[in-house]
Amino acid sequence: MHIQDSHWVSASAVAPGGAVGNGRGDGARSTPLRVDAQRNLEHVLRAAREVFGELGYGAPMEDVARRARVGVGTVYRRFPSKDVLVRRIAEEETSRLTEQARAALGQEDEPWSALSRFLRTSVASGAGRLLPPQVLRVGVTDDAEAGAFDETRVPQQRSQPASGELRLVPDAGVDDAGAAALLEVVGQLVDRARAAGELRPDVSVADVLLVIATAAPSLPDAAQQAAASARLLDILLEGLRSRPA
Repeated sequence: MHIQDSHWVSASAVAPGGAVGNGRGDGARSTPLRVDAQRNLEHVLRAAREVFGELGYGAPMEDVARRARVGVGTVYRRFPSKDVLVRRIAEEETSRLTEQARAALGQEDEPWSALSRFLRTSVASGAGRLLPPQVLRVGVTDDAEAGAFDETRVPQQRSQPASGELRLVPDAGVDDAGAAALLEVVGQLVDRARAAGELRPDVSVADVLLVIATAAPSLPDAAQQAAASARLLDILLEGLRSRPA
């Protein structure tokens, strides 16, 4: 998975429903898009999900335009910069993952079944390839450095990290409530599975998100991709489970 580590600008210039705001922040209502403009927007968003999922967020806007079969100017009219488009896609995928995690929590009584259901659903959807960079960015710390990272722990990470533990490092330049919600609900899945003795005690929320990203490879053949994802996830799930002493 390739992620371009860039400083994202606000996506507020593009309203959730696809209408374009006035950019002045004065609260004026956005102008609804014409039917053809709305159709172009949907094509661009679908193409962006495909291109970024295959090539990572470093893929150029020209690739998105070609996949959407529109001119690159059409893409820039909807999204004034690549950062705005990246943020839009990442927010949508983060929201999708959060809903998948909530569904697993609400519909599975067994803690391990809930966690494994969430992982299988999220990997099958390919959302792991489109997680926002600030969620996946990790720092490797040792015991001497642990104190410096106290402010960056996600929920359910161990209070006494082992040497070389992976921990999430938030992007101070991005205010992303969606990412925080995802970390919170995945933390609940981790908590339940750990409390039931079904999850290794050293597994953290960061580890679970890394599993999602790692087990969602991008292969040219859809059948091969699905088979590879399922096989890899089976192996990773076995690595997450606790073992009797």
